[in-house]
Amino acid sequence: MKNVLAALHAATAAAIAALAAFGAAAQTQADNEPMPLDTLLRTFNWDFDNTEVTTQKIGDGLYVFFGVGGNIAASVGDQGTLIVDNMFPQMIPKVEAAIRSVGGDGVDFAINTHWHFDHADGNLALGPAGTWIVAQRNSAARMASDNLLNMVRFQYRQPAYPAAARPAVVFDDRLRFQFNGGEIDMVHVGPAHTAGDAVVIFREHNAAHFGDVFNNAGYPYIDVDNGGDVDGMIAFCQAILDEVGEAGVIIPGHGPVTDGKALAAYIDMLKTVRERVAAQMAAGKPLMEVVASRPTADFDSAIGPELQSLGFVDRVYTSLKRKADQAAD
Repeated sequence: MKNVLAALHAATAAAIAALAAFGAAAQTQADNEPMPLDTLLRTFNWDFDNTEVTTQKIGDGLYVFFGVGGNIAASVGDQGTLIVDNMFPQMIPKVEAAIRSVGGDGVDFAINTHWHFDHADGNLALGPAGTWIVAQRNSAARMASDNLLNMVRFQYRQPAYPAAARPAVVFDDRLRFQFNGGEIDMVHVGPAHTAGDAVVIFREHNAAHFGDVFNNAGYPYIDVDNGGDVDGMIAFCQAILDEVGEAGVIIPGHGPVTDGKALAAYIDMLKTVRERVAAQMAAGKPLMEVVASRPTADFDSAIGPELQSLGFVDRVYTSLKRKADQAAD
C-alpha cells in the first residue's frame, strides 16, 4: 500500500510540475490551433512506456488501478471483470496484466464515467476485442462526433470513436448491474464535469468511482463548452455523498482514493469559490480581474496552486456567466 501511494503521489506531483513548466506560453493556446495528442501527453508528463500500472485493493473483488490517465476501478470475480474507465489503448495490456494478477482474465464490461480521452480512449482497444462498453446517453452521443476540449491553457480536438469503440449500452439517469455477487449502480444526476457524467457505486463496498466530477489531484476541470456546470457539480457530489455517507470509499478520477469526509470538504470548496466568484460578478468585475483576485487562495495550500489548474476559476466564472446569459434570453 505504501508503495502504491508513493507512486501515485509522485505521478501527481510530476503532472502538476509539468503544467507549471508549460506556463505562460500555454495560456494563449486557447486562441491557437488545438494540440495534437502526443504534445498534450507530454504536457501532462504522461508516458505510456515507462509508467506501470499499480493496484490498490479496496475489498474482496474490488480494486483500483493507477497508471496514465484516469483511475480505473475493477470488479473481478466469478462472473468476469467489469472496469470503470480505461485510460488509453497503449495502457490496456498493462491493465489486463494487473487484472490477471488479481485473478481475472480479460475485460467483459467497461463503464465510461464520461467521454474525455484520458478516461475513455481505452475503448479503442477494448471495444473491437469484444468488451461491452457502457455510458450515460450524453457521453455516448459525444463519442460519436468530434469535440473540442477547451482546457483554458490549451485546446484538444477529440475525434469521434469508431462504432466498435462506442457504448453498446446507454442509460439516462440510473442503471444497475447484478455482478460478481453485488450490485453496481451507475448514477447520472445532471450536468457536472460534462453533460454526461456517471458515478459508479459498488454497493457491497460502499465505494463510488466519480470520474472527474471529483478530482483528488488538484482543482477540478469543468468542461463548460461541453455541458459542464459548477452548480451541477456541487449538486452531483452532494447527491452521491448523501447515498454513501462520510464513511464511503471515494475513488476520484485522478489522485488517491479517499473517503466521504474529503468529498464533503471538496463540496465546501466548490460552494465557497462559486459564491466568491458570483459576488465579484454581481459587482461587475470582468473575468481577468476575478481570476487575478485569487478566490481560491486559502485552499491552494491543501489542493495545489490554482494557476497550475486547467483554469478552474475561469471555468467557474464562465459557467455562471453562461447560465446568467441563458436566463436573460
